Amino acid sequence: FFTEMAASLWKKLLQTTKERMLQQRRTSLYVGAHGYEEELIKKKLQQFPGGSINLSKEDNGIGILILNNPKLMNAFTGTMMLELQERVTELENWKDGKGLIIYGAGNTFCSGSDLNAVKAMSNSQDGMNMCMFMQNTLTRLMRLPLISVALVQGKAIGGGAELTTACDFRLMTPGSEIRFVHKHMGLVPGWGGAARLVRIVGSGAALRLLSGAAGVDPQRALCLGLSEETLSSSDGTRALEEARVWLGQYTEGPASVVRAVKKVVAAGRELPLEAALRTEKDVFGTVWGGPANLQALVRRPKHN
Repeated sequence: FFTEMAASLWKKLLQTTKERMLQQRRTSLYVGAHGYEEELIKKKLQQFPGGSINLSKEDNGIGILILNNPKLMNAFTGTMMLELQERVTELENWKDGKGLIIYGAGNTFCSGSDLNAVKAMSNSQDGMNMCMFMQNTLTRLMRLPLISVALVQGKAIGGGAELTTACDFRLMTPGSEIRFVHKHMGLVPGWGGAARLVRIVGSGAALRLLSGAAGVDPQRALCLGLSEETLSSSDGTRALEEARVWLGQYTEGPASVVRAVKKVVAAGRELPLEAALRTEKDVFGTVWGGPANLQALVRRPKHN
């Protein structure tokens, strides 16, 4: 009886912890209190159709997210921004997911925002709402309990460069380029790319990349720590296969453990130390005594 009661309490505790952590991840940066009108911006974005964001979820726990607007070098139309939010929600609800690869159709990554939408929303309130909408979406993407990789073929420009920074890692193909071109547009990043870039490459390198607005080739990206590896092929199919193999090194094993690893790293990256430690304790509680932990104890005696 006591064993059953303890097991039942343990399950409830795990469920509460999981729900709390999920709630923290889904919390938007901006709400009405910040002057953010989400329904208004959604209606505006709906007016600029074209392209799509496609997601396939594979049995091995790897998701493939494709930016599909090759006529415009995969620039984000209004409806693509809306679809990205929908795909992120879908990924948040994918309990068996372990990893995510993001890449662009037609052998190029993404050229930022579709200028038709940008021109039509040039007043400051619309611009701010779009900025807050995309920051919310990309922050949720970054916080997914999946190990994420941007596969950069061709060009990742402006908002496309910002999207790469919302992933845990970046892989580049020969001849590809990441370019924060905002300064030439009379802008700074607005989708959270500057804040994330500083955390990836440090403030000095981020300042050079943003104020110089120069293209970063695979070799320089490696030197800066912006890219993990230059793949051997520029061909879309082969590059995607290489990216799968690269990501596979880190997504082997049970989903519960891989997701737990991402959660504690995300907490350490974002939260003050005490809050990160508390999150680590909560996540530890979800895997301690779990199936993978118990199997490992049976398989490998601790002292040998």
